[in-house]
Amino acid sequence: MSGTVKKIADVTFKAGKTIDWEGLAKLLVTDEARKEFANLRRAFDDVNSQLQTKFSQEPEPINWEYYRKGIGSRLVDMYKEAYESIEIPKFVDTVTPQYKPKFDALLVELKEAEQKSLKESERLEKEIADVQELKNKLSTMTAEEYFEKHPELKKKFDDEIRNDYWGY
Repeated sequence: MSGTVKKIADVTFKAGKTIDWEGLAKLLVTDEARKEFANLRRAFDDVNSQLQTKFSQEPEPINWEYYRKGIGSRLVDMYKEAYESIEIPKFVDTVTPQYKPKFDALLVELKEAEQKSLKESERLEKEIADVQELKNKLSTMTAEEYFEKHPELKKKFDDEIRNDYWGY
């Protein structure tokens, strides 16, 4: 078997071992999604099995002497020569080098977005806690206590009163 096919079979086998099928299944909500997921897993297992059995073994060598006895030496020699002259080209990956820098840049961007998201989540959680605290204290809170927490509103109201603007 060629080295490339063997590598693909090995990678697929390892990928199958690292997929958390049960964890993914727990994320599914509908019966239709579970059915499609089961079909996907079955197809993956079938392909993985074929790669492990069909492509992970070296082909049996051709017994040229057996064919020489039955067909004739000249024809078999011609086929043997043609068979041995076949060269299977090595796979050269020209795509990965093009997309690897883009992928790496996206990973950096992803990390930045993750950090930004975590900061925003922290800010929102703090804001939620403040609103909960305000909700709990609202019935007993005085205007002065409220304005201590929101000085911008106190300034706005003071400016409106000072400018004799009463909202009419």
